[in-house]
Amino acid sequence: MTSSEDFTAAVGNALPFLRRYGRALTGDQTTGDTYAAAALEALLTDRSTATGSSSVKVGLFKVFHTLWKSSGSPVDDGESGLRATAQRHLSRLTENTREALLLSTIEEFKLGEVAEIMQVEVSEAEHLVNLARVEMEDAISGSVMIIEDEAIIAMDLESVVADMGHRVTGIARTQSEAVALANADRPDLILSDIQLADNSSGIDATNDILSAHPGLPVIFITAFPERLLTGECKEPAFLISKPYTEHQVRSAVSQAMFFSSTETLSS
Repeated sequence: MTSSEDFTAAVGNALPFLRRYGRALTGDQTTGDTYAAAALEALLTDRSTATGSSSVKVGLFKVFHTLWKSSGSPVDDGESGLRATAQRHLSRLTENTREALLLSTIEEFKLGEVAEIMQVEVSEAEHLVNLARVEMEDAISGSVMIIEDEAIIAMDLESVVADMGHRVTGIARTQSEAVALANADRPDLILSDIQLADNSSGIDATNDILSAHPGLPVIFITAFPERLLTGECKEPAFLISKPYTEHQVRSAVSQAMFFSSTETLSS
């Protein structure tokens, strides 16, 4: 970066995505934001990691990863009740696999950048990503409801989810259809677009569903993820950017299933 203004702008642009990564990694907005804030503070105190990295964004994520690893990548084995199943599955995963998968798929870093962030060889980063896909998809199966008004996209999502071994409860095109479907067949996870057929909102639809069925994990698909990552209110832990890839969907669904608060998941 050639100026302090450029550096600040680059950090500001990267921060919403670091917060998304933190929440997906920890399964909790508050915990994820705590790590993101610590990484930001560390980077602003010492810019050498950013200036010595391939980009400021990579440097920021590298600082986050260093803090995450220094804390032991905590998985709380003492959990009981709703989060216990998710934590048991997390404790069985090979070290560093979830981080590599999230960085590669959801955050769309190239393998070289994933390796740089995690401070491993590129071949190791590739191995971790591939291993994560196998381990996570084999660990949990459940039911998924899709809220999407575009038929082609809905069919594509349904195909990906079904291929992962999950049961699709149905596809809703509007807010009212979504609420009715969730009440008729309660899903373990919701995969939702933001803008629906009748100009209703996928966010409003999921809020209505969560008021009746609290704790369901939700994955939002949007062309503008940064609009939901402002830090001004409660935000979704899982966001997929449009246009999405199959790997992004598979990664997000696997991650969300791990942090599902429902006890109906099978292992």
